[in-house]
Amino acid sequence: MRILFVADLHYALRQFDWLVARAGEFDAVAIGGDLLDLGSALEIDVQIVVVEKYLARLRERTRVLVCSGNHDGDARNPAGESIATWLQTTRAERLHVDFDHVDLDGTLVTVCPWWDGPASRAELEALLAAGAARPRARWVWLHHAPPDQARVSWTGRKFAGDSFLVEWIQRFEPDLVLSGHIHNAPFYAEGSWIDRVGRAWVVNPGRQIGPVPAFIAFDLETMQASWVSAQEQGTQALAG
Repeated sequence: MRILFVADLHYALRQFDWLVARAGEFDAVAIGGDLLDLGSALEIDVQIVVVEKYLARLRERTRVLVCSGNHDGDARNPAGESIATWLQTTRAERLHVDFDHVDLDGTLVTVCPWWDGPASRAELEALLAAGAARPRARWVWLHHAPPDQARVSWTGRKFAGDSFLVEWIQRFEPDLVLSGHIHNAPFYAEGSWIDRVGRAWVVNPGRQIGPVPAFIAFDLETMQASWVSAQEQGTQALAG
């Protein structure tokens, strides 16, 4: 089982093109949030239409897993918290989104929505609790923000990850957490593309400009992870 993981594409269409071109080489493609870009001059509704077309092209080539990030919200829940309703409507065969549990040959992947306040945070916690009761050989979370106090959340001046995620990792004990959000963490000496929180490996590929995104390729049969960016590369054995 080979998985290609990217995050924080922020409507970089050349990087979406690259992802479509490479998708067929992998058993699954995972995108860790921030597909859209709230800072763009292009209206969010227009971005959504284009990204939906890319997701449709991706699922023609392989299985796709997509979680929302803080740039992906297009509506508000009753508590006034940002949510990505558009992503829910893209769910289709071989396209798995927020709130889904996906079985990949014994590996359970839980796709975590971006939480923006107590109500959406409680929904996510309930999702993780439900996942903990499912049978699995290993458990992978797709969660946009990285855990706090881990090297994958280092901004260059401080850790800026999710402290609730740290508590959930300690409570539910996943094997692997795929995150993004802190764009430059892998490129700082004090940061990294990979770290451990308890028994879980946590990763963040980072964000780079240009036609090719920074990415991590996982081989779950050999339990190896390989990170590739324009600046440097790295590998890590995930077993043990």
